[in-house]
Amino acid sequence: MITHKALLAALLVPLGATLAVAPAASAATPPAASVSADAAAFRSPEAALDRVAHPLRTTEPRGSLADLRAFGAMVGDATVVGVGEATHSSHEFVTLKHRVFRYLVEEKGFRTFAFEAAWSSGLRIDAYLTRGEGDLKQIMDEEFQGTYRWWNNAESRDLLQWMRAYNIQHPDDPVHFVGDDNGFAGPGLYDKVNAFAAASSPELGAQIAELYRGLRPTTSAETYVNDYFAKPLADRKELAERTGRAVDLLKQHPGADADAHAWALQHATAIHQMTTLYAFDWDDPRNIPAAMLYRDRVMADNTAWWQLHTGNKIMISAHNTHIALKTYAPASHPRVQGEFLRERLGAGYLSVGLSFDHGTFNAFNQDGAPQLFTIGPAASGTAEHTLDKVRYRDYVVDLRNTPTAARTWLAEPHTIKNIGAAYPGIADAPQIRLAQTHDILIHLQQVQAAHMLN
Repeated sequence: MITHKALLAALLVPLGATLAVAPAASAATPPAASVSADAAAFRSPEAALDRVAHPLRTTEPRGSLADLRAFGAMVGDATVVGVGEATHSSHEFVTLKHRVFRYLVEEKGFRTFAFEAAWSSGLRIDAYLTRGEGDLKQIMDEEFQGTYRWWNNAESRDLLQWMRAYNIQHPDDPVHFVGDDNGFAGPGLYDKVNAFAAASSPELGAQIAELYRGLRPTTSAETYVNDYFAKPLADRKELAERTGRAVDLLKQHPGADADAHAWALQHATAIHQMTTLYAFDWDDPRNIPAAMLYRDRVMADNTAWWQLHTGNKIMISAHNTHIALKTYAPASHPRVQGEFLRERLGAGYLSVGLSFDHGTFNAFNQDGAPQLFTIGPAASGTAEHTLDKVRYRDYVVDLRNTPTAARTWLAEPHTIKNIGAAYPGIADAPQIRLAQTHDILIHLQQVQAAHMLN
């Protein structure tokens, strides 16, 4: 959604066709005798990981999910599961998330897919999924613009179509979609808040309408954000002050329907979250850490609010940076969504990182134009170089339960891919300690670029 150059650089760079089915495990498990024949081999991290890795049959969403049973045991009783990605636009990352969500829905009772997208976008998509409102192509074209354009791909469309089909078959127990990000506040939010205020009292309705004067979008999301950033910083701060007053007013007028008030207040909060994010001075690098801290806190707040008010178990889809238990990039992202959720939920929050050895992905180049990028096999010494030595092509491993050699390696810092919406970026290869960063890791040998729709 965001195209302002300073914001693009700060917000997304550091964050890190035929659909091919990944083959089954590349090698059979060796006999127990051969495994124990050379005990010294298990002093290497890759051999130790080999002992506890569980192969994935495929990264595609259709077919049997039996190979995800081990993953289900790792999830346990968690109520919010964050599933990351090492790039924003690779086919296998999206299809694997679709597959994991399908498993969590069918086997673990999850009912919400939370996405790194605007709160207003999530409401519009959820209306389509649960009530069939609107046209999916139009919704995706209009909601996934600017840097959010990477979500407008065939793989995401396939996930949403599956969710819609599921809801048609299960009208009394639907799955939902929520956007937890604050890069945009669509017109529907203003309409919902204004309607609640007007129904509460003419005076409140007039006050809220005045505070929102000139803010409701009347153009495309991308144009709106560009125009918003053209405003002087003082004007953007004044707008954030106005939306904050709207939130305060709503808190003082609960109305007769507590549930309706809670939703109206959350919608008003989402508007204020956008104006507050854009009231930072993005041209001053010293403000970037505070802005990113605010953004990740908002993402955690929105996810927690949805979980509290719906009771749904939630799978979050976002970049590895956001769902991590410890930030990948402390200089620009002091604390992240996963950290906040672990503080709130304890073991109820689970972080699942996704890594890959080599392949292709879409991203903006240094000129801001979309481009297909290719990365070769990981260099020696990187995390992926070791991870790719495990005998399975694609696999999942519980980082909380590994042999000593693996546990030691996981506790040490290693360079890992962390590719955001633009490439190359300033934090594409951070040094992280996987044992502190994720509970579970899913490693893929190769990825292809996602199939863009627009």
